[in-house]
Order: sequence, then structure tokens, then C-alpha cells
Amino acid sequence: MRHMETFRLIEAVARAGSIRKAAEDAGLTASALNRRIARFEDEFGARIFERLARGVRLNSAGELVLQHYRAQRSDMARVQSQVADLKGVRRGHVTIACSQALLPYFMPEQIARYRREHPGVTFAVKVRDRARAEEELAAMRSDLALVFEPQLMVDFEVLHQIPQPVCAVLAPDHPLAGQDELRLRDCLDHPHIAPAAGYGVRYLLDMAARRGSRQVEPVVETESFELIRHYVLHEGVVGFQIPIGLRPGGASGLTVRPITARDVPPGLLLLGQMKGRVLPVATSRFATQLVQALGE
Repeated sequence: MRHMETFRLIEAVARAGSIRKAAEDAGLTASALNRRIARFEDEFGARIFERLARGVRLNSAGELVLQHYRAQRSDMARVQSQVADLKGVRRGHVTIACSQALLPYFMPEQIARYRREHPGVTFAVKVRDRARAEEELAAMRSDLALVFEPQLMVDFEVLHQIPQPVCAVLAPDHPLAGQDELRLRDCLDHPHIAPAAGYGVRYLLDMAARRGSRQVEPVVETESFELIRHYVLHEGVVGFQIPIGLRPGGASGLTVRPITARDVPPGLLLLGQMKGRVLPVATSRFATQLVQALGE
């Protein structure tokens, strides 16, 4: 698989934007890496990099070469997984890009459950917002994506989807904690902490607030859902999240109340893969498990 190593180096150069930097990371000299790329270009019959004043970047031919390599890499992982399956070894590697909301409870439980049956399978979990998760799939850097309210859906093949209402996260002694269901206007009348723009929960909140001629004006804006869960216990503000990332009461000390769908319609939590891609065996089985778990 020597040619695969050349492709890997080409990808490293493209990512770094510099032959020198990629060579340092690979433990090579810049001249050796430059010769290797030049030799590949001669054999390939076309240049794949544009030489710039401050580095290099892929040209159109290079983009096609890199796309071919990523597809090959994916196919090889699938074949290796199938061969391991034939041997009864049950090995493989699953890479998943997911929303933060899946991290505290859902994803650890599902990975641990899978590995109890298949201890030879390893995992890489990447925390990504809805736009970057789709980019991960398109670039084949992730096998699966589990995200709330993805944006583009161009390369996204939906495997399963479930609705998730936006909920208010409160300290037990908050004035709104005694109500079974909340209006958005009441939440916004209190100081609140909210996810940053780009997250699905914030997108739904902003859309709903504008319909009511209001604005989401958080006293704290954050990219961390964990900060939201903890901060509401300190200042007594209103936080916002989706149910799959929450466990009210008990050790968390949180009170969770749904915001009425009349004000904020539920969003969709989607499990997906890149369109047309054949997943490796281990990934396909994990996806099947996730579909079952989400359905439950």
C-alpha cells in the first residue's frame, strides 16, 4: 500500500498549506517530500498543487486526486472490517461527528454498549456544530454524524430522525420552575444563558423570538452546553437545551421544562452518513444500534 502513503502525504500538504510544515509533521525533509510529490505529478501526468509565494494549495486536479484517495481509504477500511468479521475478530474503527448535547449521556452509553459486544472496535468522537458535522461527512473525516438541525443537507443521507423540543433549564428554586410548560416570552423576560449562533437550539430560539418581535439577549452566550447546565445553578438564569442532553433532578440538581411548541416548534435530531457511501461493517452495525436507541 505504498501508494496510499503518498496520498496520505498529499493530504497532509493540502491540510497544512505548506510542504515544509507537512514534512516536519511527517518526519521528512522538505526536499524529500517535494521530490515525492513531483515524482507523483510526473507519473500522474498533471500538476496537483499550485505553488504560491507562501506555500501551496490544491488545484482542481489535486482536489479530484484527494477525493479519490478518501474514497479509496474508506473502501479499504470497509474491506478490512469485512475481512476481520470473517475471521471472527470483530475489529474496526468508528468515527462520528456529533452535537454537544449527545456527549454527557447518550453517546457514552451507546459506545460502551457496543464495545461490550465488540471490544475490538475503537471510536473517535468529534464535537461539531451542525455545519462542521456535514463538512466532516463530505470530506470523509467522519463516518457518521448525529446533529441537531443540520444546515445544508447536500451530502447528508438521513438514517434516522427524531424531534427534540427546546427546553428551559432551571434551578429548582427559579420562579418558572413550578410551571409544567413555559412560554418563550416568559423565559426571555428573565436573564438567560444561551448557545452561541451556529447551534441548532439558538437558531430555533432566534427564529421564534423574531416571530414574537423579541430578541434573544443572553447575559452569557457560550459554545459549551456543559457551562449552561452548571451556570443556571449559580445565578438563577434560564438556560436552553434539548432533552437528549439532559437528566433532570437527581445529582444534576436541574429542573427541565419544555417550551410550548406554539412558540418554539421542535427541531430534528438527525443521524446520517455521506450520500452513496458504503459504510464499514463496524460503523454500519453501530449506526443500526443508534437507530434503535433513538427510536426508543
